[in-house]
Amino acid sequence: MRRQEMEALGWDACDIILVTGDAYIDHPSFGMAIIGRLLEAQGFRVGIIAQPDWHSAEDFRALGRPLLYYGVTAGNMDSLINHYTADRKPRSDDAYTAGGVAGKRPDRAVTVYAQRAREAFAGVPVVIGSIEASLRRIAHYDYWSEKVRRSVLPDSKADMLIFGNAERALVELSHRLAAGERIQDIRDLRGTAFMVRRDWLPDADWQEIDSLTLDRPGRIEPHTDPYATEPQIATGAPSAEGGTPVQIVPLAARVAARRAQRARTVIRLQAYEAVVEDRVLYAHNSRVFHLESNPGNARALRQAHGERDVWLNPPPTPLDTAEMDHVFDRPYARAPHPSYGDARIPAWEMIRFSVNIMRGCFGGCTFCSITEHEGRIIQSRSHESILKEIEEIRDRIPEFKGHISDLGGPTANMYRLGCKSPKIESSCRKLSCVYPDICENLNTDHASLIGLYRKARAIPGVKRITIGSGLRYDLAVHSPEYVKELVTHHVSGLLKIAPEHTEEGPLSKMMKPGIGSFERFRKLFEKFSKEAGKVQHLVPYFIAAHPGTTDEDMLNLALWLKANNFRPDQVQTFTPTPLAMATAMYHSRKNPLRRVSRDSEEVETPRLARQRRLHKALLRYHDPANFDLIRDFLIEIGRRDLIGNGPQHLVPRGHVSRQSVAAKPVWGNDFVHAIPARTSQKPPKPGKRR
Repeated sequence: MRRQEMEALGWDACDIILVTGDAYIDHPSFGMAIIGRLLEAQGFRVGIIAQPDWHSAEDFRALGRPLLYYGVTAGNMDSLINHYTADRKPRSDDAYTAGGVAGKRPDRAVTVYAQRAREAFAGVPVVIGSIEASLRRIAHYDYWSEKVRRSVLPDSKADMLIFGNAERALVELSHRLAAGERIQDIRDLRGTAFMVRRDWLPDADWQEIDSLTLDRPGRIEPHTDPYATEPQIATGAPSAEGGTPVQIVPLAARVAARRAQRARTVIRLQAYEAVVEDRVLYAHNSRVFHLESNPGNARALRQAHGERDVWLNPPPTPLDTAEMDHVFDRPYARAPHPSYGDARIPAWEMIRFSVNIMRGCFGGCTFCSITEHEGRIIQSRSHESILKEIEEIRDRIPEFKGHISDLGGPTANMYRLGCKSPKIESSCRKLSCVYPDICENLNTDHASLIGLYRKARAIPGVKRITIGSGLRYDLAVHSPEYVKELVTHHVSGLLKIAPEHTEEGPLSKMMKPGIGSFERFRKLFEKFSKEAGKVQHLVPYFIAAHPGTTDEDMLNLALWLKANNFRPDQVQTFTPTPLAMATAMYHSRKNPLRRVSRDSEEVETPRLARQRRLHKALLRYHDPANFDLIRDFLIEIGRRDLIGNGPQHLVPRGHVSRQSVAAKPVWGNDFVHAIPARTSQKPPKPGKRR
């Protein structure tokens, strides 16, 4: 991170300089550490510039001119989500900064950092990546500016964007640049995006397809089985007798031909200029984009931005277990850089004793960015690698007292789960393996995870292992043995799960299971807790104001929470993140989970600030600060029966605010009953209280 460290290592220059919006923590939960250690293992000299002052290029020159490229990221979080709440209010702290201090990175950090890096040393290639760049690789709706913005590539002027898990692409890119190739000539790496001319194609064998031809008039590209065994007849050259001989094309040849043709096809998404003006085309693009996300069959995509195109190669091939082990077995210091001294870094404190065992998520929740970034195919480490990391925590961290706070990842119990057939997996175009029901081809066997838990508990010096990652309960109920193992040994009194809602309207737009799956899991949880002699509780998470949610839906959820004696403390209001399908619903009012057209399904979404506040308040119906807002709402919709001091009531009686007697409805479109304004009332006299 500093010149003195370079000199101590005997370096006259860095091959690669990585720029990040986070404090530098050399731990495998932080992307900058993973990339730095991986490139180091490949023989490259890597410098880190963490949270530079972006007001000038001076900090970007601190380590000198990199010989190969700058690698630029905003950090582990999108900079705008890091800076603002779901209500667009500035956050007062930053968990990824020493001391938790806010303001150490700019808005749209990738763009700002890339421009400063180019200013620092002209001619040095700039490669952007991590989640902020990943989620902005094509034209996207930006919640914070309330408009559709261009891809981050033309805005940042970067030479290349690497999306998703970047290990494969970065290692190959680095070696090819070191061998003398120009970055402008490297166009064949999976998981990369770059700017090209409007007429550019890799070679003459490629074909281009307009995305609109894939979505008329029905579902996108009928799902054909490339392994079908139906006979296919091809004609050959005429025979001497004048007839045409029949050729039976072997199955393997037909499959190979289809795959080869698909690999040389690019889909032209609707242009940035078109989706800015047309919300239906925006939803259409979202649908096509997500259906072209399986690394096994995804095609290249391109999208016009003015006179040039953003070109996206197919997603990266997932790492296998040996490769995952290699990434996580690097010699991480497992600590913040010494330059931070004793300053507290909240994100580090939260994960310092946790172990990441897998990547990816096949849930496909429409509001979540994990699948857009990490993909749907689960990438798991071996037992040996995970156990070795636990032993390193025990042996190398003096503060370790025997408690491993998590063995998890995006989802706690997807470890080593996946499609039963590699052939089916490579050709599948489903957006979720578990919605509307668990796919019959999905392996739900939790035996390997159970075995891992048991081995980890047996390590000397490990007193306790709890699971902090969210649990996919609809999968867990298929393995009662796993639920028993988890509940008996790995719950710290509270277990996080995420039903997200109880009503079918919003659940269908989230691609989440019905509340019945939660009830089945709760019965198992309570049964095994009782058998273990423990008093333990579920902590369910819910989302307010998600696309497709009506005021009535939120009221029903609040009543369900009260009936089940749940009092949520931390609640989440839907935030439209770039590229997510739920964001496409929010912006376009269309449902990209189905065919999109002018007259296709309309999806209404809570947008007004007061309605979003109401939905959040209904989740925290028990908070006195929300009583007035909920009471006004109940009066307006004619549900005074829910106001009172009995167990059947949602909120107690009390003061009726003047907002509840407005002349017209103040909520969403689902309730139209309003109480007439009380125009005969006189204003209070000065000094009198009403």
